[in-house]
Amino acid sequence: MLNNLERKFGKYAISNLTLKLLILYAIGYVFKMAAGSSELYTVILLAPYQVIHQFQIWRLFSWILVPPQMDLFSFLITAVFFYYPIGRKMEQVWGDFRYNVYLLSGFLFSVIGAFLLYAFYAAVAPADIGAYNSVIAYSFTPYYVTMSIFFAYAATFPDDMVLLMFIIPLKMKYLGIIYGAFLAYEFFAGSTVTKVVIIVSVLNFIVYWLMIDRRNIWRYRPKEVKRRQEYKKAVKITPPGMPRHRCAVCGRTELDDPNLEFRFCSKCNGNYEYCQDHLFTHVHVK
Repeated sequence: MLNNLERKFGKYAISNLTLKLLILYAIGYVFKMAAGSSELYTVILLAPYQVIHQFQIWRLFSWILVPPQMDLFSFLITAVFFYYPIGRKMEQVWGDFRYNVYLLSGFLFSVIGAFLLYAFYAAVAPADIGAYNSVIAYSFTPYYVTMSIFFAYAATFPDDMVLLMFIIPLKMKYLGIIYGAFLAYEFFAGSTVTKVVIIVSVLNFIVYWLMIDRRNIWRYRPKEVKRRQEYKKAVKITPPGMPRHRCAVCGRTELDDPNLEFRFCSKCNGNYEYCQDHLFTHVHVK
């Protein structure tokens, strides 16, 4: 389904979305510091009551400006050495469209979760809906959605090494487990609102994990991504009527059978392509 959507709407994808989101968070920090203790800052929060009853529609989008709950220095360090590098890498691996779908669906799930939670409290505790509306507004921030890209990175590149606290070398899969445990603690120790915030914020990763074909996870390795990019450049000059794919074992091409699927092997030295029948059975070229 994503392939069909990408063909139709891929041209509308926001390029370099990671950097643009970080700029929005920086603007949110400036706005928050400028507002100080005044109520000016609250006009950008995701408050369902104000959207429904006062038609403050901008809140459906402006809440993305809300910066993480950390000081500006910590945010800059995290953005430069953590979020921006892994976000850019995922953009390059997935492509702009799929990366857009992943993050924007996380924001959409959060908006839906906020309104469902508001509707629940409006039904069971209408007298206290004002207080609950305020709690919802301050609880729903882009933080967990932003961090969900960390889970996607750990699932895609589990053996990548990072420096925990800039000192301790650790594989991404273990760092993902540590962060997952921390998130689970927040979930079970938090309030009902916190539980809903966490669930809807990482729902995009849950959908991604259920839909991903883990047999083809090798396609996202940096070496394989580079090889596919070089191949795409090469096939652009293929003369009309000539095959673009050829199995290195049996020699079949897409002209022999249009239903054949072809893949490169990341373990072979060189650009060797194989059909679906020989991808996992061939002898690796060394």
